[in-house]
Amino acid sequence: MRASLVLALFAVALAQHPVQHPWLDPAALRFTHPDQIQWVHDPVGADTALIAGDPSSTDWYVMLVRWPPHHMSQPHWHQHNRYITVLSGTWWVGTGPKFDPSHTVAMPAGSVVTHFARHVHYDGAKDEPCILEIVGQGPAKANPANQP
Repeated sequence: MRASLVLALFAVALAQHPVQHPWLDPAALRFTHPDQIQWVHDPVGADTALIAGDPSSTDWYVMLVRWPPHHMSQPHWHQHNRYITVLSGTWWVGTGPKFDPSHTVAMPAGSVVTHFARHVHYDGAKDEPCILEIVGQGPAKANPANQP
């Protein structure tokens, strides 16, 4: 009787929390498998998924950015430093106000990059998609290079 009650409660718990595992305490950690990440699609740029924080506030945030092939940002800058890790693919980075993809440098998976506050850069993907993790302090606005 007790075993069937435990199994029934376990089944109910799984139905309510499909990404939790019975061996892991949900008060100790939370996880999301790659196929369950909630991406926000941007048809003219990179897709994003917020992991923690609020990039529109002045607090710290963690987000994933997924660049599709042949998409790059235009020269821009951010108010605060941003710390980026390339999780998959190759990310291409360039600096300065003149957009020139032929003058970008490849950052393969595992690379760690710091975008320094108020310095102009541009970036994106060339022939393959790439996924980045960005840690920064908000607001996370990209300011066009021609804007003070």
